[in-house]
Amino acid sequence: MSESGGKKSAVVSLYGQALAPETFDPTPEIQALWSKVYEQMREEFGEAVFRSWLKPMALQASYHGTLEISVPTRFMKDWIQGHYISRILELCAAENADVKRIEIVVVHGHVEPQDAVSAASPVKANVNELAEKLDLSSPLDPRFKFDSFVVGKSNALAHAAASRVVECNVPFNPLFIYGGVGLGKTHLMHAIAWELKEKRPEKTVMYLSAEKFMYQFVRAIRAQDTMTFKEIFRSVDVLMIDDIQFIAGKDSTQEEFFHTFNALVDQNKQIIISADRAPSELQGIDDRLRSRMSWGLVADIHASTYDLRLGILKARCGHLDATVPDTVLEFLALKITSNIRELEGALNRIVAHADVTKADITLESTQEVLQDLLRASDRRITIDEIQRQVAEHYNVRLADMHSARRARNVARPRQVAMYLAKQLTPRSLPEIGRKFGGRDHTTVMHAVRKVEELISEDPSFAQDVEILRQALTG
Repeated sequence: MSESGGKKSAVVSLYGQALAPETFDPTPEIQALWSKVYEQMREEFGEAVFRSWLKPMALQASYHGTLEISVPTRFMKDWIQGHYISRILELCAAENADVKRIEIVVVHGHVEPQDAVSAASPVKANVNELAEKLDLSSPLDPRFKFDSFVVGKSNALAHAAASRVVECNVPFNPLFIYGGVGLGKTHLMHAIAWELKEKRPEKTVMYLSAEKFMYQFVRAIRAQDTMTFKEIFRSVDVLMIDDIQFIAGKDSTQEEFFHTFNALVDQNKQIIISADRAPSELQGIDDRLRSRMSWGLVADIHASTYDLRLGILKARCGHLDATVPDTVLEFLALKITSNIRELEGALNRIVAHADVTKADITLESTQEVLQDLLRASDRRITIDEIQRQVAEHYNVRLADMHSARRARNVARPRQVAMYLAKQLTPRSLPEIGRKFGGRDHTTVMHAVRKVEELISEDPSFAQDVEILRQALTG
């Protein structure tokens, strides 16, 4: 058959019946064929799969050996084509050998109102499976569960909030957990996810880092398939995003997360977020997003105490099935204070060394095995510590170290803190810039040069900086 004027001419149906020009409506015979196959799919695939994926399918047209079947979303189309299309074609061809092809098309809104829940259910019912297939979720560490999390004063609030989220349905939304590196934020995030999977398996839980969220969103844009991305992330029961600070300055990713956040909250779904600082102190994050992240409960994890570090070491010994003298554990808890991850790593090293050498663990052997770590720990100064000390010295808010304020009484202390960070820490210029509200490395270079210039010109200013240096290194 020819086509003229860009329009399709008359075609012959699968049963040899002529259709009127411009008409592709299925004949009664084709409609009967589809009705029969429709019921066969229910029987063959089972009620659950049928209700989740196949029920919304609707016969739209037939032409040239093709059945055109509509579904309401691109997400559903991709899933059916990837899992069921071959068998559906076989069922159709078994009824009529002239059927050679099935074309799935997306027709938004074709589902009847009473079937709206059925049409949406595939996303919810299969989001975990599809997320795994598309590599959207991040793997959970089996070591990071509630029973291996040691609770102390510095993390009690965050732990209690995390436990409550598992037991209750959205007690606060979002739950925002923040604290420094290696203090246990990720451990708690993993623990929540593990516990939800065990106690509330009916919930769809999505856990991933902010960097991975950003990567997957960019990939969806490049593939021109953001609809699938949106439908997956807005269909989960619990969305968990780790290290949200990494989307700072990424406007399009923030925009997408903002709308995902709103969509989930509107559906009364739980959101759990972690970061290295409080929402109000996150720089490079849109104001409206920072505001929303403060809606629920904001729980911080402070620097660990000696008692907590000692408790963690004892618990870790139990997991390692290792016998370590109390004097060694007390020594480690006293000397390694920067973060829990490093503390556990030190214990792992001395236990492994003793296992390999078949020697007893003693205070002397511990000092020898960890001499590099202990030297670094003795002289280590963190940027957070420098910021706190400088803020107190100049009587400015700690938040001003990260803010965009340019008033001289704020900018000068910030420059001093950048200078000391360059002098007293091994951090690179870009790393220092990120710790000061996501600033560029050239800003740090300018601050260092400016402070050096003022030190050479102003003895009073030079004395101020030296007092700060001694306070930090003494």
